[in-house]
Amino acid sequence: MITGRVIGEITATIRHPFFEGKKMLVVARTGADGAETGDYVVAIDAVGVGPGDPVLVLDEGNGARQVVGSATAPVRSVVVGFLDRVDLA
Repeated sequence: MITGRVIGEITATIRHPFFEGKKMLVVARTGADGAETGDYVVAIDAVGVGPGDPVLVLDEGNGARQVVGSATAPVRSVVVGFLDRVDLA
């Protein structure tokens, strides 16, 4: 799992049928301090987040397919949570 911040949404006129009706987001990876690392992932939205929201992303294909309920879905990353805060020891 990774933490990140939603920085955009992807719109595609031609795409795999699995993605019909699903929101694809661009998520900037963030470190433990909340600062962006310069990397990003494209993830399916499973929780209803929007631009600027801090999120938790499952970035592993098999787990992502389990979340969306399809063993053959062409997906690797899925937003699974909205982050309220991160506490460090």
